[in-house]
Amino acid sequence: MIKTTIQTEDFFKDAKNDLSISKDRKDLLFRIANKITEELEDRDKINLNFICTHNSRRSQLAQVWSFFASEYFNLNNIHAFSGGTETTAFHRNTVKCLQKTGFNFNVGDFSHQNPQYLISFKGSKKTINGFSKIFDNEINQYPYIAITTCDHADENCPFIPDAIERFHLPYKDPKESDNTDRQNEKYLETSKQIAGEIFLLFEEIKNQIEKKQL
Repeated sequence: MIKTTIQTEDFFKDAKNDLSISKDRKDLLFRIANKITEELEDRDKINLNFICTHNSRRSQLAQVWSFFASEYFNLNNIHAFSGGTETTAFHRNTVKCLQKTGFNFNVGDFSHQNPQYLISFKGSKKTINGFSKIFDNEINQYPYIAITTCDHADENCPFIPDAIERFHLPYKDPKESDNTDRQNEKYLETSKQIAGEIFLLFEEIKNQIEKKQL
């Protein structure tokens, strides 16, 4: 059992407050927000599919924080999924990192190679199923907007036929810190950057929706 070191909501808000990104990066997040808002005008819901080669670290972090953001901003018609270009496992360091910020992981289907987790957080009304899978796995609902989170996945997925739109939002891989003294620090840094950008993304979607309703 991993001890929670900070509450999920506090980590999420701190990540946004401490976020420092370039204008180009912010513009990219706003373009993604524009597309999501545009699609929600014509659909009852929209799905986001975060794609990284192994679906073990960055894409999982983006999915989990989007899951939290959808409830935090009461945007329950936005659903987050993730996938890879190959199947590995939801890396144990990613799991531990998220547990430290208040997410609960209950084993739904045990496998030494690729266990499936039911993920929730305090006060959540639902769970998501977390495990490593190919991006077009049947659990990833259609239609979706594809968001690649690593350069390798972007280069090796030149065409995603079921995607409404595709964006490239890469993050530095915390894998390089595995089995070092900075492992926990680096995973939390990556999680915090992703959480901060997801906050900004969903906040902009919320603002755009509210403006359209005036």
